[in-house]
Amino acid sequence: MLRDIQVNGVQFRVADEGLGPVILFVHGFPLNHSMWQAQIEEFSRTHRVIAPDLRGFGGTDGALYSVSMEQFADDLAELLDALAVEGPVIFCGLSMGGYIAWQFAQRHRNRLSKLIVCDTRAAADSPEAAANRLKMADIVLREGPEPVAWAMMPKLFAQCSSDRCPAIVASVRQMVMTSNPVAIAAAHRGMAVRPDVTGWLPTLDLPTLVLCGEHDAISPASEMKSFAELIPDAEFALIADAGHMAPMEQPQAVNAVLRRFIES
Repeated sequence: MLRDIQVNGVQFRVADEGLGPVILFVHGFPLNHSMWQAQIEEFSRTHRVIAPDLRGFGGTDGALYSVSMEQFADDLAELLDALAVEGPVIFCGLSMGGYIAWQFAQRHRNRLSKLIVCDTRAAADSPEAAANRLKMADIVLREGPEPVAWAMMPKLFAQCSSDRCPAIVASVRQMVMTSNPVAIAAAHRGMAVRPDVTGWLPTLDLPTLVLCGEHDAISPASEMKSFAELIPDAEFALIADAGHMAPMEQPQAVNAVLRRFIES
């Protein structure tokens, strides 16, 4: 069920389905909640699944000039309040959703029972990567989402996924192409200045699952495994025949890993 929820003057579009302990699914850049459809269908049978469109994306308004990962995290905490979620939640974020997960864990630790980060990074952008993000923010405001789609799409999927599941590739491209250019620019600016959390990871006191597609070209498995080893209570899972969009490319395999971790 899709709901529209007002939080501090921002109208959030939220998928809210099922009953039970809450799993919060946080989408990547520049997508929306529908990337989690296979997980929503699976886990709403046993949990309350909340999957929002982040500020400015999908059906949510409130785009700003720049949105930090801290702002996204605080938005989510306030959204949980608006949805009357009282107990701790399981937070599952992909890519930019993982960057937000680190900030949520630092700023709202009492709201969490477990943490899942998929196809993401702990390091900050290099100066070159940050400069490229700021450049792309300006380009997208002039030209719309197409340059972002052109730059991102070849990196998102394993080749086997692209060949086998053209409908999934097309759906992701559609998400990118229909995203608000102001929100894309704002998130680019926020990601460009996100902090490096690598040194903080050894203090993370949560059961954590680090999940990565075997062929992820954006968040390589070797890098993800390295930072998973810094987290005291972390499990690393590699998803075969998947790239950066592992939950969409291999939903059954990802759901099986998530289910095992969530129920452990």
